[in-house]
Amino acid sequence: VQLQASGGGLVQPGGSLRLSCTAPAHIFQVNNMGWYRQAPGKQRELVASIWKDGKNTYYAGDVRYRFTISRDSAKNSVSLQMNSLKPEDTAVYYCNVQPPLELYWGQGTQVTVSS
Repeated sequence: VQLQASGGGLVQPGGSLRLSCTAPAHIFQVNNMGWYRQAPGKQRELVASIWKDGKNTYYAGDVRYRFTISRDSAKNSVSLQMNSLKPEDTAVYYCNVQPPLELYWGQGTQVTVSS
């Protein structure tokens, strides 16, 4: 099963977007979840992750204090609130378990930050 991210789009620098991803319960409830991104010409990287109990989070250095990851156990969903977006945040964003499993990669959602 592929995990599908949604909520991307075109936004001006300094703007905000909220990404969402819903996973099957048997995947969501037993795994840490992560948001990843891949910019053109670069390797896919982990942006943020949240433990399965929701009590601990991790953020890559360049998104810390701008992005917030959260999970909703009732909806089996994980979200990424992105504020103060920068052009360098432009990438395709994916959700997956953390550490990621190949079979769960979906198509991602494009985030473009440009004026």
